[in-house]
Amino acid sequence: MIDWIYRTARWTALFGGIVLTALTLMVVASVAGRAMIGIGLGPVPGDFELVELGVGIAIFFFMPWCYLRGGHATVDLLYMHMPKWAQRGVVIVSDILMLLIWLVLTWELWAGLLEKKEYMETTFILQMPVWWAYALCFVGAVIGCVSYAAKTLTELGLASAPQGWTTESNAGH
Repeated sequence: MIDWIYRTARWTALFGGIVLTALTLMVVASVAGRAMIGIGLGPVPGDFELVELGVGIAIFFFMPWCYLRGGHATVDLLYMHMPKWAQRGVVIVSDILMLLIWLVLTWELWAGLLEKKEYMETTFILQMPVWWAYALCFVGAVIGCVSYAAKTLTELGLASAPQGWTTESNAGH
């Protein structure tokens, strides 16, 4: 089961990368279009709306993999001088806190999704329903919750990481 969670987090991060790449290409096309207004081209309509929504989706899809790989920023000033038992305690407490924060974030995202859908809020230029982006972000958030829970269970010794997975090789403490 844990293997499946790690693979899912990896695939969602790849999807987030595809979204970010598509946004980058769209921004290039929009800027180039602005530069060529004189020959009949123009910017991509709603480009800033698409960037706004797409970056949010990409972030929610990147975060679970980043966490599993140990990619979050850390301050090791005191940590590296602590005994091993204290380092393990810091890791477990931070994992539990991250899981709790992620659960609250997912809950609030769900509430926001329901509100955006109820009032049928749309973007200004494209008139695209905002709840679509909330729904995609919610999928990423749920995968994040499962990933954070899996890593917390692994740190507590209640589950094991996938075969060949080591924290040291994955930018962990």
